[in-house]
Amino acid sequence: MSRHAAFVLLCLAGCGGAVSADSTPFGSVGGGPATSSAATTTSTTTSSSTSTTSTTSSSTTGDLSSSTSFDISTSPPQLPDFGDGAPLGCKGKIDIIFAVSTDWFMKDYQPRLLAAFPEFKQALEEELGDFDLHILVTDSSYIWSMDDCSICQDPADCDPNGVPDLCGATLDECDYTLGSGATFASDPGSSGRRCKLAGGHRYITSEEPDLGAAFECLARVGYAGSIPLTFDAILQIVGPPLLGEDIDLNGPGGCNEGFLRNDALLLLVIIQNSYEQFSLGGPYQWTKALYAAKGGDEDAVIALAITTDRDISPGLCAPGEPASGTNRTRLFIEDYLKHGTIESICAPSYGDFFRDVVSELAPLCDAFIPK
Repeated sequence: MSRHAAFVLLCLAGCGGAVSADSTPFGSVGGGPATSSAATTTSTTTSSSTSTTSTTSSSTTGDLSSSTSFDISTSPPQLPDFGDGAPLGCKGKIDIIFAVSTDWFMKDYQPRLLAAFPEFKQALEEELGDFDLHILVTDSSYIWSMDDCSICQDPADCDPNGVPDLCGATLDECDYTLGSGATFASDPGSSGRRCKLAGGHRYITSEEPDLGAAFECLARVGYAGSIPLTFDAILQIVGPPLLGEDIDLNGPGGCNEGFLRNDALLLLVIIQNSYEQFSLGGPYQWTKALYAAKGGDEDAVIALAITTDRDISPGLCAPGEPASGTNRTRLFIEDYLKHGTIESICAPSYGDFFRDVVSELAPLCDAFIPK
């Protein structure tokens, strides 16, 4: 019995309303279906200020004496104990995808991302307390090459005096797979070594002894790399991708095995100084795929995009110039996603952006119901 149905009966019993012996709000006795001859109650409420009309109708049959489970002999009548119906909450579990562009001009912006991470971590501690993070960084490409072996920072991972384009590095299939966690950046300005993470994953977990150091190693993806396929990579991480490939990065044996959890919120952080032009599909398809990955829960997906603002005016990236072109990332954030924030990559610092998105995470975490 629902609380609403119990309340209706309580009002009828307590207020002297007549209740037919063959008509109750609980359906027929013994689990049978309601009959078409059941009494129907319809209420209509119209608000002149909002021009909204709502109508509620219910039809049920059965024996009142056998279908009620609360005691009307008490004063006041006692409703039954339905148990705790409160949401379970995410319990601090957040799966975070950082999609970081390796475009040449990112050399000016990647340091701002790294500088903002301690503020992000502090905000999580303040808002969520004991959080349980999975952090995956993708450079949104399927290419690995080290065109200048001097980029190599650790001879155990590659040969600073080797021969491009591999420089003696030991690679695996996941290093070439779009959407896999990037653990070995190879572009100028990158960490230039294999990031070895606790648990042997391609993403950070709560087992990591030094979260900040691990994130800096992963997120220092460098620049002068390939054109990012941001949403192709993101959708391949959460699956199923729009690419039409039979691949499950999150499943057993996958590159990102165990990254995406059913009982965690999903946070996307996009750092890209260019328009999103090359990923397949569009904002509608991206949004639908992301919601599907979280069981259709629109409150389980949050995104922060820090990207160019040349598509609006006034903007920080091209002050005084008119808006130019259409950025599909802005359409995705502002027109399709329920919980999304877009900020200018040309802002001097990003710490406040992360604090704002964490403040939105906290209430969503409290209300979260895993599917």
